[in-house]
Amino acid sequence: MSLQYALLSDTSWQGLTNWQTPDTPFMSFAFWQALTDTGAIGEAAGWLPIFIVVYQVDDLPDAAITETMPAENTTEVDITHSVAVMPVFVKAHHQGEFVFDHSWAEAYARYGIDYYPRLVTSAPYTPITGQRLWLAEGESLSADVIKTAMAGVDDIAQQVGASSWHGLFVTAEMVNVANDAMPTGVDVERALADQATQNSFEPTAIEMPILERQGCQFLWQNKDLLNDSQPFADFDAFLMTLKAKKRKTIRAERRKVAEQGIICHRKCGADITDADWKAFYHCYVMTYAVRGQNPYLSAEFFMSLAKNMPEHLFLAQAVNNEGVIIASSLFLYDKPDSKNATLYGRYWGALGEYDSLHFELCYYQGIEFAVEQGLSYFDPGTQGEYKLIRGFVPTKTHSLHRIYDPRFVPAIANFCTQDRHHMAQYRQQAHEALPFNADNMPDFLE
Repeated sequence: MSLQYALLSDTSWQGLTNWQTPDTPFMSFAFWQALTDTGAIGEAAGWLPIFIVVYQVDDLPDAAITETMPAENTTEVDITHSVAVMPVFVKAHHQGEFVFDHSWAEAYARYGIDYYPRLVTSAPYTPITGQRLWLAEGESLSADVIKTAMAGVDDIAQQVGASSWHGLFVTAEMVNVANDAMPTGVDVERALADQATQNSFEPTAIEMPILERQGCQFLWQNKDLLNDSQPFADFDAFLMTLKAKKRKTIRAERRKVAEQGIICHRKCGADITDADWKAFYHCYVMTYAVRGQNPYLSAEFFMSLAKNMPEHLFLAQAVNNEGVIIASSLFLYDKPDSKNATLYGRYWGALGEYDSLHFELCYYQGIEFAVEQGLSYFDPGTQGEYKLIRGFVPTKTHSLHRIYDPRFVPAIANFCTQDRHHMAQYRQQAHEALPFNADNMPDFLE
């Protein structure tokens, strides 16, 4: 059997086969349907989706995986035996991505070359590492699947004149498979020699490597190294793994919240009422309003999550002494019995400034919930060294990039190499600053 691809602009492929349960809620069909139905993705939002469907065909002489299968011609091919689907967005901006390539766009602009449109594969508005392809049951992420999907990416890039493709917050597995499937080195001499002849847009898999960038996020681990790496019994058990000064700081922050007359509540799934959702969204909007911005996501989006995936939702609320909800933090989480079950901190807002309330509602309530539910990890989202000193361990993140103009490939490849070196140094320094006692210090992972 050989693999080919087709390009679809809709989600009709979802009914072709039984699909594996994705590794995070952010690749669930319910999450993507909520994004689509509420206009968070689509042409009007600047997130124009195209789905690359990788499917099996009978072996043919010299079968070409790079054969163009545009959306309007998919009725002419049989994609019944689909094995994987990779989403690609055609974008003219960088909003909602969290891996920044603004400097690359500026470099293009200095030479009078369009950097837009560009192609992005990601879970929209979500800086959470996870799978970026949906796989049919019984299938695995292989070099052939990646090679075929990337042929589809190249096809889309040529059709729309895209400068680049960016796979954001991909798994280490996808990086390794991509390295096996595609060229990762850069033939600098050839790229420079092509400068005079690359006035036309003609990318090829041989000329255009996949480049890797690395980043750093902070991940809380439900692992008590003082107790044979067992999950923590409670929040205090976690505190006992920290140095005395850090324990004191965290307890002081939690007292400050209580001294302001604020009480925190936790609700899950169907227990979250319409009034709770209304209060949450009011708080969420305020996060953007203070910066003079409009939120990416609508109230209808969150109500769609509440209706279609309540088993993944956890809401923490802060209530003042008058009974008014003054802050809310919404989390998504994996089912506790799933592999590496994780709590994901995503959406926060408050109606005013309250001492230490952000730490309480976004981190400490999350840690307590993860312990209660037996979740293995708590991923609070991107950025924030203040997470580090509260026991969140620096963790490597990955993104993949494909540049279609060979004149820019050497410089961007060099940037990625240097950036990986700097990020490795940063993760090492961040690890050394962890607040754990020596006996509970996690190993540094290169």
